[in-house]
Amino acid sequence: MTQIILLAVASAAAMCVLAFTLATHALPFMLGLAAFRLALACGAEWMAAGIVGVAAGILSLALFIYLREGLRNPTAKLFLAVAYAAPAAVAGYALMYGVIGAAPVSEPARHFLCLASGGFVGLSAAVRLAQLR
Repeated sequence: MTQIILLAVASAAAMCVLAFTLATHALPFMLGLAAFRLALACGAEWMAAGIVGVAAGILSLALFIYLREGLRNPTAKLFLAVAYAAPAAVAGYALMYGVIGAAPVSEPARHFLCLASGGFVGLSAAVRLAQLR
């Protein structure tokens, strides 16, 4: 029984680390998903809609990299990183809300923890994207 509990804790920690790492790229994923759903709604097949979604995600990431390398003003780079990391903050909030959803925590405490998690993930994603040193 102890091994199962340890395995559950380790897998939950691994999933949180994976989600934290992938939250930096939440915007390309969300744009790709939106493009996929739009292509499906317009009558495309699953394979074509998947190709459209992947292409939209790759193009948004390429546009971010192009703008980040092209901008010379550090403030503009920071604003670009913050705009790009805003979906990461939403993903951090949703991740924490899902993790502590079944915990016996009061509603104000739950929202405080979720806001803190969203702020932490959004700030760290912005710092990672802006490459502040």
